[in-house]
Amino acid sequence: MNSKKRGLSDKTSDIILVVICTIVMLIVAYPLYYVLVASFSNPYDVYAGKTFLLPSQFTLQGYTAVFADPNILSGYVNSIKYTVVGTIFSVVMLYITAYPLAQKDLPGRKFFSIFFLITMYFGGGLIPTFLVVKDTGLIDSMWALFLPGGVAVSNMIIVRNYFQNSIPRELIEASEIDGCSKLRTFVKIVIPLSKPILAVMVVFSMVAYWNDWFTALIYLTAEKAPLPLVLRNVLIRSSASASQAATISGGYAELQKLTEMIKFSSIIVAAAPMLIVYPFVQKYFEKGFMAGAVKG
Repeated sequence: MNSKKRGLSDKTSDIILVVICTIVMLIVAYPLYYVLVASFSNPYDVYAGKTFLLPSQFTLQGYTAVFADPNILSGYVNSIKYTVVGTIFSVVMLYITAYPLAQKDLPGRKFFSIFFLITMYFGGGLIPTFLVVKDTGLIDSMWALFLPGGVAVSNMIIVRNYFQNSIPRELIEASEIDGCSKLRTFVKIVIPLSKPILAVMVVFSMVAYWNDWFTALIYLTAEKAPLPLVLRNVLIRSSASASQAATISGGYAELQKLTEMIKFSSIIVAAAPMLIVYPFVQKYFEKGFMAGAVKG
């Protein structure tokens, strides 16, 4: 009887957890799905509450307006280039800073750790940073997007903790006893064993660089603008004004309708690449988050 009660209790708990997870998933996923549906719907129906699960008065007018801009293609190319180069650069910088700091015998380890932590709380500000970038000749160079913030300290701490807690020190010592140099040990043993946290850092860096438009707005010209900045400019140009409204059939109302359609379409255009890439790294992403949760 007691075993049956425990079994029933476990089954009930599983059902409750599944229901809770389903509700949370719907709460998180539905806003993005709603934007997707709204991007194919008439904005008037969206604001009237007629759009819920399926598009209302299906239309591609918003996407047509977005892709009519000649800079969209170049924006995509620029964003892909910046994201790939920036991700590689950031991950390399994370590894070459986190691994030494994970070694307890590193001379000055405490000093360097405090040095990195200070940068999380104190910065030079926008104008001093701009002057430094300008004086180093990085204006209108894609390296202006990477070098000023080459090491994300919060991510570096995560990687350092992974090296400390998830890679046995005895394994590294054994490889050094067998004649491996520190560099070879790092390349042949540490990097292969840290694929889960590597995947996490790749996703973090990809999302950060893909969505970054403000840095490009400051340092890059229009020809080198990434996709988020191009979409921002498209949205600004489509904003209603008296002079624009007079040149469009239907006047202000029609222009406002087009602007709202562009808003929804721009969100989907900007988010789609990351949504496509994420499923391929999800397995490693989950492992990376769980790594070190239980220390043996």
